[in-house]
Amino acid sequence: MKKLFLAIAVLSVTAVSTANAQTRFLRFGLKGGANLGKLDGQGYKDGFNLGYHLGGFAQVNLTKGFGVQGELIFSSNSVKTTSDFSQVYNPDNLNDPANNNKKIKLNYLSIPLLANISLGSPRIKLQVGPQFSALVSDKNVFKGANDAFKGGDVSGVAGLWLQLPIINISARYIVGFTDVKGVNTLNTDNWKNQSIQLGVGVTL
Repeated sequence: MKKLFLAIAVLSVTAVSTANAQTRFLRFGLKGGANLGKLDGQGYKDGFNLGYHLGGFAQVNLTKGFGVQGELIFSSNSVKTTSDFSQVYNPDNLNDPANNNKKIKLNYLSIPLLANISLGSPRIKLQVGPQFSALVSDKNVFKGANDAFKGGDVSGVAGLWLQLPIINISARYIVGFTDVKGVNTLNTDNWKNQSIQLGVGVTL
């Protein structure tokens, strides 16, 4: 998964460089904001938890109403285990209640590749596309957690982008396609990331 992530990063940079040689409608910027995330699956509490994201983006306007946008985002999401989590995940085949009701932070480095579609105004855009993420760290307090999660995730992104003269505002929903569950789980249910991402940035 990490090799795939690096390959996508290289292709993204190459695509932006090629587009830059062909058009002057290229913009860069910085963005950050809040994540409301959860891990959908048995063993995790329902409901969204507050996190954050920081990163940068590049926009290429291919036509008047259509363009593409690539981003490089560091995203920190928080999830909470349930009171019976030890019955779902157990590294030593022992029912250890110490792993119940724990807060876990999952930190990802993500590359969204989005289509920008103008909605009647060049300032308001619909954004849709895939997102490829690599897990860079998992800060947690439960035993054996290094084997609990896979190293990568593939998601779908849909949202809106408001482009003001300098400031941009974004809101998007991200739903995971990949089962991020690792080893030592005692059930067959999928663990999939979901998040609502609200961002404010500066367009250069």
